[in-house]
Amino acid sequence: MKPINRLIVAFLTLVMSQTAFAAQQQLDAVAVQINDGVILQSEIDNMISEVKRNAAESGQALPSEQALRTQVIERLILTRLQLQMADRMGLHVGDLQLDQTIENIAKEQNMTVAQLRQAVESSGISFSQYREQLREEITLGEVQRIQVQRRIQISPQEISALVKMIEEQGMKNVEFQIGHILIELPSNPTSAELEGAQKRADAVLKRLNEGADFRQVAIAASSGPKALEGGVWDYMNINEMPTLFAEVVNGAKKGDIIGPIKSGSGFHIIKVMDIRGMQTQEINEVKSRHILLKPSPILSEDRAKAMLDKFVKEIREGKADFADLARQYSEDPGSAAKGGELGWAEPTLYVPAFANTLNELKKGQISEPFRSSHGWHIVQLEDRRTSDATDKFNTNRAHQLIFRRKFNEELQNWLDEMRSDAYIHVYDQSGE
Repeated sequence: MKPINRLIVAFLTLVMSQTAFAAQQQLDAVAVQINDGVILQSEIDNMISEVKRNAAESGQALPSEQALRTQVIERLILTRLQLQMADRMGLHVGDLQLDQTIENIAKEQNMTVAQLRQAVESSGISFSQYREQLREEITLGEVQRIQVQRRIQISPQEISALVKMIEEQGMKNVEFQIGHILIELPSNPTSAELEGAQKRADAVLKRLNEGADFRQVAIAASSGPKALEGGVWDYMNINEMPTLFAEVVNGAKKGDIIGPIKSGSGFHIIKVMDIRGMQTQEINEVKSRHILLKPSPILSEDRAKAMLDKFVKEIREGKADFADLARQYSEDPGSAAKGGELGWAEPTLYVPAFANTLNELKKGQISEPFRSSHGWHIVQLEDRRTSDATDKFNTNRAHQLIFRRKFNEELQNWLDEMRSDAYIHVYDQSGE
């Protein structure tokens, strides 16, 4: 090849590489700045594609492209803020915890990990992507639990009042599926902002009353926490749903649309999507005890598991007593002083990894060490019993119902506060 030809080829190669680089940069352009982090355009595009794919599979109509993009950006902003909080807390989900979670998920679906991997990859995403998505979900759950749980105060009087109400009136054997649309208001709104939000809420209500699809309207217009899910919450008993819902749905019929209802966060429109009897008349309860070790900069994941392996071996060989070890080592303050005793409870009240392990144990059996969102555990199943759920709710169940309701309320308050304190700038498509 002549020297001049070599120069031409080199020049063309450079131009092509720069063009490709520019195209790549545009694909991954910064779409949103959040404090010292960013959301890339490709992240928004990927989530939009996922929402569209899920909507197509379920036959759900979607709003305009711009409305969908707005909702996706909002979801990514809240996710990124929580991940930034996790970083500041030094919260990290290691591979060992992730592997344990994947094993639990596979068990729940009656699969091996290899079968789960095959199912994931057949859905169109790689297993490594699935692992990282799961790591993010666990991280979000952990940071929410840590930050929101400490905001929740439940008094003995609240528990006693609920138990008394259940005993006197009986808890209605009914669960509601609620649709929720929030037309958001800024804190300390002006009269113009208040009037504008009221008009938007009235317009949304008018569309719904004229037969518009609730889920599509929610995706387009709602600022609520379930907006991308069409505003629909899972089935809830009246005593565990947010107070705002509970106050208006009691006595409502399926299909009723209620609102707009003004609160500090905006105007709410609520639809009773479905009503059903609670799925179980009886509850299966377990009596168990456990030892919990929480990994930390001082106690590694591997070390925590190794300690529990040693405890299990010593207990089974009769060289150590479960209760003594729990009192000495367990980091669950509520049960450690009682020798690890958790008392009688519904397994579903525990986190999934703990509940799944209990379900697999026989009476008297001690588990192998396992990882939950709280840390590393060993648990012993002491007994099982069946109770009539409609007859009487014990104190633990009343506490859990109140906790669930307050958690949902405080989670939204915490997210709103975190968002209002953050620096957020959404760039337009031209990058300005």
